[in-house]
Amino acid sequence: MNERIKELIKQATECYSNGQERTFDKEKFAQLIVRECAKLNKKQYYELLGVIADTEENDGFDDICLETVKRVAQYLASNALIDHFGEKQ
Repeated sequence: MNERIKELIKQATECYSNGQERTFDKEKFAQLIVRECAKLNKKQYYELLGVIADTEENDGFDDICLETVKRVAQYLASNALIDHFGEKQ
């Protein structure tokens, strides 16, 4: 298990006022994972926005745009999210 998963588990675990008993909130853990995935995908979204802006402003679809689209497509088709969490397929 990688460090990011351990950190999310820690965030989803609550201490009671006595400081000893702990409870793991599965729903909170799932929400944290979803947020983490959304954050990673948002980076790809911003990359594509640059390509869209260039195209809409008639700056053309140049080699940089093409490389950006290829990189984003490769990321989306890869196991990037699985790798991010240190899991094996």
